[in-house]
Amino acid sequence: MIRALYARLRQGHRTIRYPEVLAPALPEHFRGRPLIDASRCVDGCRACADTCPIEAVHIDTVPRIDLGRCLFCTDCADACPQHAISHSSDYRLATRARGDLLVAPGEELKLARALDERLRSLFGRSLKLRQVSAGGCNACEADVNVLSTIGWDLGRFGIQMVASPRHADGILITGCVTENMRTALLDTYQAVAAPKIVIAVGACAIAGGPFVNHPQQHNGVPESIPVDLYIPGCPPHPLTILDGLLRLLDRLPREGR
Repeated sequence: MIRALYARLRQGHRTIRYPEVLAPALPEHFRGRPLIDASRCVDGCRACADTCPIEAVHIDTVPRIDLGRCLFCTDCADACPQHAISHSSDYRLATRARGDLLVAPGEELKLARALDERLRSLFGRSLKLRQVSAGGCNACEADVNVLSTIGWDLGRFGIQMVASPRHADGILITGCVTENMRTALLDTYQAVAAPKIVIAVGACAIAGGPFVNHPQQHNGVPESIPVDLYIPGCPPHPLTILDGLLRLLDRLPREGR
Protein backbone atom coordinates (compact mmCIF):
# COMPACT_ATOMS: atom_id res chain seq x y z
CA MET A 1 0.00 0.00 0.00
CA ILE A 2 2.83 2.39 0.88
CA ARG A 3 4.44 1.76 -2.50
CA ALA A 4 1.16 2.43 -4.31
CA LEU A 5 0.63 5.70 -2.45
CA TYR A 6 4.22 6.77 -3.14
CA ALA A 7 3.86 6.00 -6.85
CA ARG A 8 0.62 8.00 -7.00
CA LEU A 9 2.25 10.94 -5.24
CA ARG A 10 5.26 10.83 -7.55
CA GLN A 11 3.15 10.66 -10.70
CA GLY A 12 1.00 13.61 -9.72
CA HIS A 13 -2.18 14.67 -11.52
CA ARG A 14 -2.49 12.70 -14.75
CA THR A 15 -5.85 13.89 -16.13
CA ILE A 16 -5.75 16.69 -18.70
CA ARG A 17 -7.21 19.94 -17.42
CA TYR A 18 -9.21 20.63 -20.59
CA PRO A 19 -11.64 22.36 -20.87
CA GLU A 20 -10.74 24.54 -17.86
CA VAL A 21 -7.50 25.40 -19.66
CA LEU A 22 -6.65 25.48 -23.36
CA ALA A 23 -6.70 22.23 -25.30
CA PRO A 24 -3.46 20.22 -25.16
CA ALA A 25 -0.97 20.63 -28.00
CA LEU A 26 -1.65 18.16 -30.80
CA PRO A 27 1.14 16.48 -32.76
CA GLU A 28 2.37 18.05 -35.99
CA HIS A 29 0.95 15.21 -38.08
CA PHE A 30 -2.56 15.72 -36.64
CA ARG A 31 -5.11 16.40 -39.40
CA GLY A 32 -7.92 18.64 -38.30
CA ARG A 33 -10.52 20.40 -40.39
CA PRO A 34 -9.54 20.52 -44.10
CA LEU A 35 -9.30 24.00 -45.60
CA ILE A 36 -9.70 25.14 -49.22
CA ASP A 37 -8.10 28.32 -50.55
CA ALA A 38 -10.60 29.14 -53.31
CA SER A 39 -8.38 31.89 -54.67
CA ARG A 40 -6.00 29.21 -55.92
CA CYS A 41 -8.66 27.14 -57.66
CA VAL A 42 -8.65 27.08 -61.46
CA ASP A 43 -11.88 26.98 -63.50
CA GLY A 44 -12.59 23.50 -64.77
CA CYS A 45 -10.12 21.77 -62.46
CA ARG A 46 -11.58 18.65 -60.83
CA ALA A 47 -8.39 17.00 -59.63
CA CYS A 48 -9.43 16.96 -55.98
CA ALA A 49 -12.94 15.62 -56.60
CA ASP A 50 -11.79 12.99 -59.10
CA THR A 51 -9.15 11.72 -56.66
CA CYS A 52 -11.31 11.42 -53.54
CA PRO A 53 -12.05 7.70 -53.03
CA ILE A 54 -15.39 8.29 -51.32
CA GLU A 55 -16.67 11.38 -53.18
CA ALA A 56 -16.32 13.71 -50.20
CA VAL A 57 -15.29 16.63 -52.44
CA HIS A 58 -18.04 18.32 -54.46
CA ILE A 59 -17.46 20.86 -57.23
CA ASP A 60 -19.96 23.68 -57.83
CA THR A 61 -18.32 26.96 -58.66
CA VAL A 62 -15.75 26.08 -55.97
CA PRO A 63 -14.93 22.81 -54.21
CA ARG A 64 -16.82 21.90 -51.05
CA ILE A 65 -15.84 19.17 -48.63
CA ASP A 66 -18.36 16.90 -46.94
CA LEU A 67 -16.78 16.42 -43.52
CA GLY A 68 -19.27 13.65 -42.81
CA ARG A 69 -17.76 11.55 -45.57
CA CYS A 70 -14.17 12.79 -45.35
CA LEU A 71 -11.57 10.21 -44.26
CA PHE A 72 -9.05 12.96 -43.48
CA CYS A 73 -6.53 11.40 -45.81
CA THR A 74 -4.38 13.63 -48.01
CA ASP A 75 -5.44 12.34 -51.43
CA CYS A 76 -7.25 15.54 -52.45
CA ALA A 77 -4.47 17.79 -51.16
CA ASP A 78 -1.80 15.71 -52.91
CA ALA A 79 -3.75 15.74 -56.18
CA CYS A 80 -4.41 19.49 -56.27
CA PRO A 81 -1.93 21.09 -58.74
CA GLN A 82 -2.50 24.50 -57.12
CA HIS A 83 -1.96 23.27 -53.54
CA ALA A 84 -5.30 24.81 -52.57
CA ILE A 85 -6.24 22.17 -49.96
CA SER A 86 -4.59 21.76 -46.58
CA HIS A 87 -5.44 20.45 -43.13
CA SER A 88 -5.68 22.75 -40.14
CA SER A 89 -5.08 21.73 -36.53
CA ASP A 90 -8.68 22.57 -35.59
CA TYR A 91 -10.12 19.58 -33.72
CA ARG A 92 -13.59 21.16 -33.33
CA LEU A 93 -15.77 19.37 -35.88
CA ALA A 94 -19.01 18.20 -34.25
CA THR A 95 -22.35 19.53 -35.55
CA ARG A 96 -26.01 19.01 -34.75
CA ALA A 97 -27.21 18.78 -38.38
CA ARG A 98 -25.90 16.54 -41.15
CA GLY A 99 -26.08 19.37 -43.69
CA ASP A 100 -23.76 21.53 -41.59
CA LEU A 101 -20.90 19.14 -42.40
CA LEU A 102 -20.88 20.19 -46.07
CA VAL A 103 -18.61 23.22 -45.93
CA ALA A 104 -17.53 25.62 -48.68
CA PRO A 105 -14.33 27.72 -48.67
CA GLY A 106 -14.52 30.65 -46.29
CA GLU A 107 -17.60 29.33 -44.48
CA GLU A 108 -17.57 28.94 -40.73
CA LEU A 109 -18.39 25.44 -39.56
CA LYS A 110 -21.65 25.53 -37.58
CA LEU A 111 -20.38 23.81 -34.48
CA ALA A 112 -22.82 21.85 -32.35
CA ARG A 113 -25.23 23.88 -30.28
CA ALA A 114 -26.47 22.69 -26.91
CA LEU A 115 -29.56 20.60 -26.28
CA ASP A 116 -32.70 22.51 -25.42
CA GLU A 117 -33.26 23.52 -21.81
CA ARG A 118 -35.55 20.60 -21.02
CA LEU A 119 -33.08 17.97 -22.20
CA ARG A 120 -30.15 19.75 -20.55
CA SER A 121 -32.04 19.62 -17.27
CA LEU A 122 -32.27 15.83 -17.71
CA PHE A 123 -28.86 14.99 -19.17
CA GLY A 124 -26.64 18.00 -18.50
CA ARG A 125 -25.04 16.62 -15.33
CA SER A 126 -25.53 12.88 -15.84
CA LEU A 127 -25.52 11.27 -19.26
CA LYS A 128 -25.38 7.48 -19.65
CA LEU A 129 -24.67 6.14 -23.13
CA ARG A 130 -24.80 2.66 -24.64
CA GLN A 131 -22.07 2.38 -27.25
CA VAL A 132 -23.03 0.33 -30.32
CA SER A 133 -20.31 -0.86 -32.68
CA ALA A 134 -22.41 -1.44 -35.78
CA GLY A 135 -19.71 -2.85 -38.02
CA GLY A 136 -16.75 -0.64 -37.13
CA CYS A 137 -13.05 -1.39 -37.60
CA ASN A 138 -12.41 -0.63 -33.89
CA ALA A 139 -10.64 2.70 -34.55
CA CYS A 140 -13.56 4.92 -33.52
CA GLU A 141 -14.37 2.48 -30.75
CA ALA A 142 -10.82 2.75 -29.40
CA ASP A 143 -10.91 6.55 -29.38
CA VAL A 144 -14.26 6.50 -27.57
CA ASN A 145 -12.90 4.02 -25.02
CA VAL A 146 -9.78 6.07 -24.31
CA LEU A 147 -11.98 8.87 -22.97
CA SER A 148 -12.71 6.69 -19.94
CA THR A 149 -9.02 6.32 -19.05
CA ILE A 150 -7.23 8.36 -16.41
CA GLY A 151 -5.81 10.75 -18.99
CA TRP A 152 -9.27 11.98 -20.05
CA ASP A 153 -11.62 10.84 -17.25
CA LEU A 154 -14.93 11.29 -19.07
CA GLY A 155 -16.75 10.46 -15.84
CA ARG A 156 -15.77 13.82 -14.30
CA PHE A 157 -18.35 15.38 -16.64
CA GLY A 158 -21.03 12.93 -15.56
CA ILE A 159 -20.79 11.02 -18.86
CA GLN A 160 -20.49 7.23 -18.68
CA MET A 161 -20.79 4.23 -20.99
CA VAL A 162 -23.18 1.61 -19.66
CA ALA A 163 -23.65 -2.05 -20.45
CA SER A 164 -27.38 -2.05 -21.21
CA PRO A 165 -29.66 0.22 -23.23
CA ARG A 166 -32.15 -0.12 -20.36
CA HIS A 167 -29.72 1.87 -18.22
CA ALA A 168 -28.91 4.43 -20.92
CA ASP A 169 -30.08 7.93 -21.83
CA GLY A 170 -29.04 7.42 -25.43
CA ILE A 171 -26.77 5.53 -27.79
CA LEU A 172 -23.40 6.35 -29.31
CA ILE A 173 -23.02 4.64 -32.68
CA THR A 174 -19.83 3.73 -34.51
CA GLY A 175 -19.45 1.72 -37.71
CA CYS A 176 -21.16 1.75 -41.08
CA VAL A 177 -24.17 -0.32 -39.88
CA THR A 178 -23.65 -3.62 -41.61
CA GLU A 179 -26.61 -5.77 -42.61
CA ASN A 180 -25.82 -8.14 -39.73
CA MET A 181 -25.89 -5.27 -37.20
CA ARG A 182 -28.87 -3.30 -38.50
CA THR A 183 -31.53 -5.15 -36.50
CA ALA A 184 -29.37 -5.13 -33.35
CA LEU A 185 -28.94 -1.36 -33.67
CA LEU A 186 -32.66 -0.75 -34.17
CA ASP A 187 -33.51 -2.98 -31.20
CA THR A 188 -30.97 -1.16 -29.02
CA TYR A 189 -32.45 2.20 -29.99
CA GLN A 190 -35.97 1.02 -29.18
CA ALA A 191 -34.80 -0.33 -25.80
CA VAL A 192 -33.69 3.11 -24.60
CA ALA A 193 -36.47 4.97 -22.80
CA ALA A 194 -37.61 8.32 -24.20
CA PRO A 195 -36.47 11.02 -24.23
CA LYS A 196 -33.18 9.80 -25.65
CA ILE A 197 -30.29 11.13 -27.68
CA VAL A 198 -28.28 9.60 -30.51
CA ILE A 199 -24.65 10.36 -31.35
CA ALA A 200 -22.99 9.25 -34.60
CA VAL A 201 -19.21 9.01 -34.28
CA GLY A 202 -16.92 8.69 -37.31
CA ALA A 203 -17.27 8.74 -41.08
CA CYS A 204 -18.69 5.21 -41.15
CA ALA A 205 -21.59 5.98 -38.80
CA ILE A 206 -22.32 9.27 -40.55
CA ALA A 207 -22.07 8.25 -44.21
CA GLY A 208 -20.58 4.78 -44.66
CA GLY A 209 -16.93 5.79 -44.57
CA PRO A 210 -14.61 3.84 -46.87
CA PHE A 211 -17.38 1.25 -47.29
CA VAL A 212 -19.85 3.75 -48.76
CA ASN A 213 -22.44 2.17 -51.10
CA HIS A 214 -21.23 -1.36 -50.41
CA PRO A 215 -24.26 -3.66 -50.62
CA GLN A 216 -23.66 -5.29 -47.23
CA GLN A 217 -23.89 -2.06 -45.23
CA HIS A 218 -26.31 0.85 -44.91
CA ASN A 219 -24.09 3.95 -45.21
CA GLY A 220 -24.30 4.71 -41.52
CA VAL A 221 -27.17 5.36 -39.15
CA PRO A 222 -30.52 4.67 -40.86
CA GLU A 223 -32.97 7.53 -41.34
CA SER A 224 -35.41 5.90 -38.92
CA ILE A 225 -33.02 6.84 -36.07
CA PRO A 226 -32.82 10.62 -35.56
CA VAL A 227 -29.26 11.76 -34.83
CA ASP A 228 -28.65 14.57 -32.33
CA LEU A 229 -24.87 14.93 -32.76
CA TYR A 230 -22.50 14.18 -35.63
CA ILE A 231 -18.79 13.79 -34.83
CA PRO A 232 -16.80 13.35 -38.07
CA GLY A 233 -13.37 11.78 -38.51
CA CYS A 234 -11.72 8.51 -39.47
CA PRO A 235 -11.37 8.09 -36.60
CA PRO A 236 -12.13 11.33 -34.76
CA HIS A 237 -9.52 12.31 -32.20
CA PRO A 238 -10.63 11.82 -28.56
CA LEU A 239 -10.47 15.60 -28.18
CA THR A 240 -12.91 15.98 -31.09
CA ILE A 241 -15.32 13.54 -29.46
CA LEU A 242 -15.04 15.21 -26.06
CA ASP A 243 -15.53 18.66 -27.57
CA GLY A 244 -18.72 17.50 -29.30
CA LEU A 245 -20.15 15.91 -26.15
CA LEU A 246 -19.43 18.98 -24.03
CA ARG A 247 -20.98 21.29 -26.62
CA LEU A 248 -24.11 19.14 -26.67
CA LEU A 249 -24.41 19.42 -22.87
CA ASP A 250 -23.39 23.10 -22.75
CA ARG A 251 -20.43 22.26 -20.53
CA LEU A 252 -17.71 24.27 -22.30
CA PRO A 253 -16.48 27.54 -20.79
CA ARG A 254 -17.75 30.47 -22.86
CA GLU A 255 -14.24 31.52 -23.87
CA GLY A 256 -13.60 28.00 -25.22
CA ARG A 257 -16.36 28.25 -27.80
